[in-house]
Order: sequence, then C-alpha cells, then structure tokens
Amino acid sequence: MSKATAAPPPGCALNINDLQIQEAAIRIQASFRGHRSRKELREKGPPRILQELKDVVLLEGSAAKLECRVSAFPDPFIVWSKDGDNKELKDGPKYRYVFEDPDFVALVVRDGVLADLGRYTVTIKNPFGQTSGSACILVEVPAKVTKGPANMKVKRGTTVALRAEISGEPPPDVGWLKDGEDIEEDKRVFYDIGDNSTILTIKNANLSDAGKYEVFVENKLGTDQSFARVDIL
Repeated sequence: MSKATAAPPPGCALNINDLQIQEAAIRIQASFRGHRSRKELREKGPPRILQELKDVVLLEGSAAKLECRVSAFPDPFIVWSKDGDNKELKDGPKYRYVFEDPDFVALVVRDGVLADLGRYTVTIKNPFGQTSGSACILVEVPAKVTKGPANMKVKRGTTVALRAEISGEPPPDVGWLKDGEDIEEDKRVFYDIGDNSTILTIKNANLSDAGKYEVFVENKLGTDQSFARVDIL
C-alpha cells in the first residue's frame, strides 16, 4: 500500500506552466551561463592595474584608505610597502589589507600620525608576472608648541636665546610677541624658524628686554602658544 504524498504548504507550489515562472527560469539559466562564460573567458596572464592609486589626505588620529582596481587571473598575491622599502607592511592593528571584491584591493592606515606621511606602493603578483602602483598619503596635523621656551634670568649685556619646539603639517606660521605685542625684528632682536623649532635671539640684553614672551604657531587646522618670563639682572 503506497503512502499518500503530503500537499505542499499554501503558497509554496510552483506551476511550471505559468508564463512568469518560465520566464524567471530562463533568466536564471541565462545569468548562470553568462557568469560561467565570463569566468571561462578570463585569460591567464600577468596582473594589470585598471584604476591607479590616488593620493589621499590623512588627518592626525584618523584613518585613510588607498585603493586601486586590478585585473589578474589566477588570483594575485598582494604586498604593500612604504617609501621604497621592500619590507612588507604587515596586516594588523596599524595596517589593514582590504579586498572589497575580486577586482579591488585597498590598504587602510589607522590612527594617523605625522610619521605615516610618505609614498605607499602596492605590488601585485601571480605566476605569470607582477605589476605595481604607488601614491602618497599626505598627513595633516594641527599646529602645536610641543615644548615651550623656558623662563630665564640673565645679566645685562648678555645674549638671550628662547627656544621652542614646534610641529604641524602643513608647516605652521610662527610669530613671537613681547607683552602681547608683535616683536619687530632688527639686528639685535630676531628669530629663526626651523623644521621642528624656533629660536628668539636677543643680543646685548638691557632692562627694557625684561617681560613676558609668547611664541605663537598657526596652520589651517589649529593654533597653539606658549609663554616664558625673561628677567634682566
């Protein structure tokens, strides 16, 4: 005695004679054939970069992503490096390798600092050869006085040198003030600005040089200042 076949739940039965069902089946078959054809048509060969890397700006403390579009079959091996160094940037807390789909590869640089500024290179390899591309990460850092000038007590007739350490990218504008007024430079009182520091020099110091001195730095991302007291004995 044969068992009766249970009827499908309501709404789960397909009528193969329904024209909409037949059209849907045809579209699915065509899509599968197209996918298979594209895969079969992929030619083995060395990797190619279809969309080049572009320079990006990295704000201090944030993240930036370098990305490019590639074509490679068989699938390639990806290596990222920095500033011409052959040492690979390891995938981890600082750098993250990203493969968004078979054609796009990217590098995410996290927790941006000034030292991340540089040129980054992606090397794409497979058994048939390799290619590479590069672009720069441009780091922007607010202007800052990282170490202010020290208070000083000096004798009349000696030279005063107030030194401050500064940072910022773009490099900040620098100014010095005395008792809230801009210092007018001359041969006796002047200041120099280096990559990471600035020095205010006062030659042949006299009693009128005593006061409160301020170093001021500014770029498009921010400003900072620091103060020091100079006493002339």
